[in-house]
This record gives sequence, C-alpha cells and structure tokens, in this order.
Amino acid sequence: MKLWIAALILTFGCFLPSFGEDEVESRILVSKNILNRYAVERKDLTIEYKIYNIGKSAVYGVVLKDHGFPDTAFSTVSGSRQVRWERISPQTNITHVLVVRPLISGHYNFTAAEVSYLTSEEEGSRRFFVSSSFPGEGFIVPQKEFERRFSSHTLDWLVFGIMTLPSLGMPFMLWFKSKNRYDPSKPKSS
Repeated sequence: MKLWIAALILTFGCFLPSFGEDEVESRILVSKNILNRYAVERKDLTIEYKIYNIGKSAVYGVVLKDHGFPDTAFSTVSGSRQVRWERISPQTNITHVLVVRPLISGHYNFTAAEVSYLTSEEEGSRRFFVSSSFPGEGFIVPQKEFERRFSSHTLDWLVFGIMTLPSLGMPFMLWFKSKNRYDPSKPKSS
C-alpha cells in the first residue's frame, strides 16, 4: 500500500507542474550552418541562419548578431552580420544568409550567433537572449592547395601530351615511311 501511494505521489509530482500551464511566452530556436563543403581562402563562404518561433505568440524586436567573423580575417560579400526583424509570427521561421570571404587560411573556430527578442510590444518588457548552434572548428584551406587538388589539370595534360608526342610520333613516322616504301601502290581502275 505504501509503495502504491509513493508511486501515485511521484506520478502527480512529475505531471503537476505541466497541468494548467499554457505557454504564454514564445520561444525561439536558432541554427547556424555553413553550406560550403570546403572553406577556401579568398573564395565565398555561405552561412545560413534559421530562426524558428516555436511558441504560440509572436516575438518582437528580433536581433541577430554574429561576432564570429572579424574584419581582420573575413570580408563581407553579401548579407549582414547584424540583422533586425520587427516581428516573427508564431509557428513560423525566418532564414538569413551571410556570404563572407576568408582572407587567411588555417584552423578557425566558428562560434555561435546571438539572437535577442521581446515577447511583447509593451514598453519595458523583458529581452530574452538565445545562442545558435555552432558549427565548431573548421579548417580554411589555402587557395593554392585547393586548386592543386581540385582543378581540372588541363595544362598538366597538355604538357603531358606534348612530352609524349616525340616518343610516339617518331616510331609512327618510321613505320609509315617503311610501309609506303615496301607496299606496292594499287593502280586506280577506271
């Protein structure tokens, strides 16, 4: 009997905080993804931010800030590192794309972006802060190394063909001369 009462109390204790609790405030989830397969020095790097409002009410004054791309290491090609939206409706999402160009190669730690938002339009309402997912540490490949590994090597094949031409062309010329010298030519029939 005591075990049954303890189990009943434990069950009500686990579910009691969720009874009668409607979700008044909205919640935001943020993801940050690097869309490129390779991060290459002096080539565009595309970063995608997705902001999801999973709450039952709209959020206001949403600000996305990403301090993970300093001007000394990256130049901005397209998009903005700080973006503001006035309102995000409930159960919707917003996507923002930033294109940067790495100026230096080497290991780099891609950090999380920060998003702040208000749950109501009222003056003095509390501002919430959320961090995005972060891609972690990545390697920015030097441009020369990338081109060496992934270029079409057209010039290399052209040089190879020119270099093999004498070793293949000379025997062919000797054979062709010998063939013409010893093969009787056929008379043309009219």
